[in-house]
Amino acid sequence: MTRYIGAHTIDNGGIHMAARRAGTGGMRALQVFTAIPKYYGEKVGVKPERLERFREALAAAKIDGERVVSHAAYVLNTASPDDAKWPRARDGLTKEYERSVTLGIGSVCFHPGAATDGDRDAAAERVAAAITYALEKVAGDTRLLIENTAGAGNTYARTASEVANALRHVPKKLRARTGYGLDTCHLHASGYDITSSPAALKAVLDEFEEATGEPPGFFHLNDSEGACASNVDRHRLIGEGTIGPDTFKWLLHDSRSGGIPLILETPQLDYEIAEDDDAPDPYDLQMFALLSSFVA
Repeated sequence: MTRYIGAHTIDNGGIHMAARRAGTGGMRALQVFTAIPKYYGEKVGVKPERLERFREALAAAKIDGERVVSHAAYVLNTASPDDAKWPRARDGLTKEYERSVTLGIGSVCFHPGAATDGDRDAAAERVAAAITYALEKVAGDTRLLIENTAGAGNTYARTASEVANALRHVPKKLRARTGYGLDTCHLHASGYDITSSPAALKAVLDEFEEATGEPPGFFHLNDSEGACASNVDRHRLIGEGTIGPDTFKWLLHDSRSGGIPLILETPQLDYEIAEDDDAPDPYDLQMFALLSSFVA
C-alpha cells in the first residue's frame, strides 16, 4: 500500500502556499493550521477566495484532500472541567471542523487537553461530548481524530486505553467519522517502547488498535528531544533525537502506515520564508528524502 509522506509546511502567505511548498518538495501529504493555533478560532470562517486558492494549490501539488490534515488550535482543552473554558473549546473544535469540511480536508487532529481536576473518566466523557457536538453540528466526510499526548501533567490521551475510553463515548452512528492518530514523539515521551525492536513497536501499535477497534488515521513522524517516559513534548529531526531512524523504518514497513497521511512536524530551517516563495524548507526535504528511502 502507498505511503503518503508529507509535512506541516510553513504557511507564510497562506495555506495555499503551504500546499505549494509541499508540492514543490514532491510530498504526498500535508498538514496545515486553518486558523492561528494560539487562539480558539471559534469565529474564523473560510472566505471563497481562500478556498479557491487552496484547492488550486492542492491540485497543482497533486495532493488529494484526503491526504491533508488540519491541526486544531493548541488552546482547545476539550477535557477541561471548567464551565467557561469547555464550551469555548467545544465551539473552537466545531469551527475547526467546519473550516476543514469547507476546505475539503480529509481529517482534523486535535490534542484533547488536560483533566485539570484529575478525573480522567469524566475527561473522556467531555472529550467525546466535544467530538459529538462538532459532528452533529457540521455534516461532512472529514474525520475528527484524537491525537495521543506526551503525558505531561494531567494531559489526557497519553495511553491507548484513554484514547479508547473517549471514543467509546461517541455515539455509534458517528463513530466512523472519528478515530485517532499517533505521534511518535508523544508515544516515546509517554513511556511506550517503540525503539528497542520491530516487535516492540508492533506491540504498541497492536495495543492501540485492539483498544480502539481500528488502526490510526494518521501518523506524526517526529524524533524526540526527551527520553522515553520523560513526558517532554519536544520534536527533533529524525536521527537527532532519542528515538533514532530505525523506528521510523520499522513503522514505514508496518501495514498500518499505508494509505494514511504520514506527517513530519520536525523543526524548520527558515521560519521567515517570503510569502511568495514556494520553495520547500531544506529540513523538510532532508526528512522527506530520508523517509522515502525507507520505502524505496
